[in-house]
Parts: sequence; C-alpha cells; structure tokens
Amino acid sequence: MKRTLSALALLATLALSSASRAEPGWALVWADEFDGPSIDKRKWGFDADCWGGGNDERQCYTKSGRNAAIEDGKLVITARYERTTGAALPLQLRRQSSQGDREATRDFSSARLTTRGRASWQYGRIEVRARLPQGQGTWPAIWMLPEKTRYGPWAASGEIDILEAVNLGVICTKCPGGRENTIFGTIHFGAKPPGNTQAGTEIGFLEVLDGFHTYAVEWFADRIIWQVDGRSYAERKAGEWFTAGSKTPGAPFDQPFHLILNLAIGGKLPEGRGLGGVRNDGYPKRMEVDWVRVWQKPVIGARAPAGSVKTGGN
Repeated sequence: MKRTLSALALLATLALSSASRAEPGWALVWADEFDGPSIDKRKWGFDADCWGGGNDERQCYTKSGRNAAIEDGKLVITARYERTTGAALPLQLRRQSSQGDREATRDFSSARLTTRGRASWQYGRIEVRARLPQGQGTWPAIWMLPEKTRYGPWAASGEIDILEAVNLGVICTKCPGGRENTIFGTIHFGAKPPGNTQAGTEIGFLEVLDGFHTYAVEWFADRIIWQVDGRSYAERKAGEWFTAGSKTPGAPFDQPFHLILNLAIGGKLPEGRGLGGVRNDGYPKRMEVDWVRVWQKPVIGARAPAGSVKTGGN
C-alpha cells in the first residue's frame, strides 16, 4: 500500500471545497446510530483472526467486548497492548487450507466489524462520523470490499478505502502544525498480486487530531468522490480503474460492496512512515464511531430492499 505525498497532494489541503458535493435526491437506506445497549448483530459481524491482513499487522482481531462495544451512544473499537492468541488465518483461508486450525499469537488485540452477509450496496453515499486514535503504529480504517469476488481474488474485484490514517499525532516536520495529520482516500483494482494497482489521494487535514469528523464517499457508476466534513478533496473517474482481462464497463466497481470498520496496529504502511515501527505506549487506543449512514438515489420504477439497493442515479 505504497503512497507518495506529493506537493500537489499537500496543496489539496488548501483546495478543500467549502461546499458539500452532495446532490439533492438522496434517500437514507441503511444506518446505525449505535443508540442501543450493544452492537447490533443483525447489522454487524466480526472478523476474528491473527492473520495480519496480509500487511504484517501486529494485532489479533477478536469478538470480545473488550475490543468492541457500545459506549454512550458510540461504537468504540479498542486496541490493547496484550498478548493474544487466535486463528492464524481468516475464515475464508481456513476453509481452504489443510492447516486451518493453526493458531498464532500477537502482541495486540483489536476488532474488525463488517456488514458482509448483512448489508451491501452498489453506488451511493456512505458516510461515517468518527474520532480516530493517535500514536506511532495506529492504523484506523473505514473501507469497503465486494460482497462477492465477481472478478476474482483481491484486488481484481476491487477495494474502496473511504478513510485511512496512520501514526496520527506523531512528530512530522513536513506536516502542517508539526504533527502527522494525513488522511487517505484510495481504490485498489487491477488483478491479484503482483498485478494489483491503486489510485489514491492523501492530504494534510489538521482537524483530524481533534474530535469527530465525517468521512464519506459518493460512489457513482462513473466516478467516486471522497469527502471530509462535507468538503470534497479527491475524485476518481471510471477511466482510471479497470479489472485485468475484463471488458465489463466500470469493473470492478459495478457490484455491491460491504462496509468494514477496524483498528489495525502496525503493518507495512504505518511502520514504514513516521517514526518507524510501533510504539507500545499510550494503550489502550480507541477508534470511536458516532454513526454510519448510507444514502442512495432510487431509480424510478425500481424496487429492491434497503441494504442491497442497486441504484444508478448520477
């Protein structure tokens, strides 16, 4: 997940539009305000493993209430510095492997929640209001994967990263304010490794270090727009992405995707930036989510259940 912060990307900080790019006609089709006593299992499942996400991350994801719970009307994902043992492979790989029962032990525990199998969407406005943790090695993410691998294994079937941030708050002489405050918006596509590729934008957003902010994508058949607090900072058009060997227009971002919320610790991206590696101080680390909302533009005459609506309004 190599990214380069160019001068143009830095200038994008100043180019944030003050007006929202949201257009009229959106209808709310799915939401979680986290106002119940516990995580709604009708909406969210857990990925529980110590695989490391294919990025050499250092956490085990668990289903424990110590790592994900509802507190004061918010979802709180908590990463802890504690030796944790669990499955060495994610569920899908366990089913395919003769060593599916193998275990691994990591130095951190955390959580990864997903709507996979419960809700997925093709096109729409997906927005999440969250407060992100700080510290060298932290890697909070709000992102999407395809409900079905229609075009083949990652990244042939695509990935949409609504928001990623690493090492927030650590000393950064090149960052506005002198501390790391970069946010990322990225898509992954192409083919399975080593044929995978990506297109993304990273900007300095000093406000990320203080309080809650709303991170969103507006996803249409022909473009994807990234926003923070209603201000657009990046756009990718259909001509910029592809699936190797496919002649389907819009592939792979022409199919339903589900949502993922997680807090990783360590991995190639954060450990290769900032101060390097992972610092063990300041734990536990918390990623707090105030709400998640999904909006779509209904197609006139179309009928489909909320949560799986395939809309094309653009």
